Amino acid sequence: MSRSSLFGSPLFLGFDHLEQMLDRVGKNAEGYPPYNIEQTGEARLRITLAVAGFSMEELAITQEDNQLVIRGRQRDDSEGRVFLHRGIAARQFQRAFVLAEGIEVEGALLDNGLLHIDLKRPMPEVRVRSIPIQGQRPSQSPQRLRPVAREGE
Repeated sequence: MSRSSLFGSPLFLGFDHLEQMLDRVGKNAEGYPPYNIEQTGEARLRITLAVAGFSMEELAITQEDNQLVIRGRQRDDSEGRVFLHRGIAARQFQRAFVLAEGIEVEGALLDNGLLHIDLKRPMPEVRVRSIPIQGQRPSQSPQRLRPVAREGE
């Protein structure tokens, strides 16, 4: 059985890498830790993760290509302790976010069990380029198109 994909459409040529990224992030869609994504300015975003019980030393944030990866690893310090009920367990997690081209991570702050990661989205430049149309005389056989010269060439 073949899987239908929006990115298989002829309208989205060259976007197959996006589908692969979405599949990779979808596999990482565990519900822990919960998070918010908010717009804090015209070109600014903030990701906030609820990481109560984690210290700064137990958290790591890395940017791997266009993926922002947040990892948490708590130490199990229950040795020698007797619990009558244990509802808070030492856990670990990995949460990944795919970043659009050009998004920059400005910084991170751990405050009252919330990890805030601030991002900046650069404003895109508008690029307009005119493409010349080559004509063919009726008596000539079809010929290969010459590459279009780019601006500045």
